[in-house]
Amino acid sequence: MSISAAMVKELRERTGSGMMECKKALVETNGDMELAIENMRKSGLAKADKKSGRIAAEGVIGVKVSDDNKTVVMVDVNCETDFVAKGDDFTGFASEVVDAVLAGNADSEEQVQALALSSGQTIDETRRALIAKIGENITVRRAQKFTTVDGGQACYLHGSKIGVIVELAKADAELGKDIAMHIAASKPVCVSADQVSPEIIEKEKEIFLAQQEEKIKGKPADIVEKMVSGRVNKFLAEITLQGQAFIKDDSKTIAQLLKEKGNEVVRFARFEVGEGIEKKEEDFAAEVMAQVRG
Repeated sequence: MSISAAMVKELRERTGSGMMECKKALVETNGDMELAIENMRKSGLAKADKKSGRIAAEGVIGVKVSDDNKTVVMVDVNCETDFVAKGDDFTGFASEVVDAVLAGNADSEEQVQALALSSGQTIDETRRALIAKIGENITVRRAQKFTTVDGGQACYLHGSKIGVIVELAKADAELGKDIAMHIAASKPVCVSADQVSPEIIEKEKEIFLAQQEEKIKGKPADIVEKMVSGRVNKFLAEITLQGQAFIKDDSKTIAQLLKEKGNEVVRFARFEVGEGIEKKEEDFAAEVMAQVRG
């Protein structure tokens, strides 16, 4: 049968695929719209599986606090190029994932992938369809959700590349935002010194002693111990949130700020796009060429 422009237009609207791909699918099914959609979905899944091994180190971080300020979520959604990361299809998908994680219950990566979006499809089904449409590997790499009964939540997004969520012992939106911004800039490892493992501290001592080998030769043991203790305290101040100088007022530490406010940080999480992923260097021209080649 003849494939009309109206049929191609309808299939494009229903699948989000390109005009030539839609026309080809309709020709292959002799104009059967539903069969064309089914075949395109199957093809899309095959494409998604084929692209799943490609490095996805670009993307966006999404954060959101619930209306009652008791739950906060953060997700890291990745793609292969910054070109795609800025597109409406990708950012729209990431936003829907944030909403789904906030509204749903998921304790594992598999459960996150199974959450339903507003379309009725799961996150994973939508992700695979988007891979077929865009031509890049897309992953929902990680998600974090904090829920409190008595405390308060806060979040901060630096552009779309760094996100922070914070749980406070008591609700305080302004303090929470200040703390979240500080964490985004200063990258603490944990809240307090008692959360740093003894193994890490011992390793820091070993490194310091090796670096200062010549300086400590012949010094009394108690002097060496004081030097080591000073180095460890400096190290803990650098990596713990409480020990760091507040970025808005470096005359006080975060611990002192929290004491002034009569509050505590229960926990926090910080995501940065691409951290921990071996990223392939590409220039903008290469990104465009990757899009053209699919």
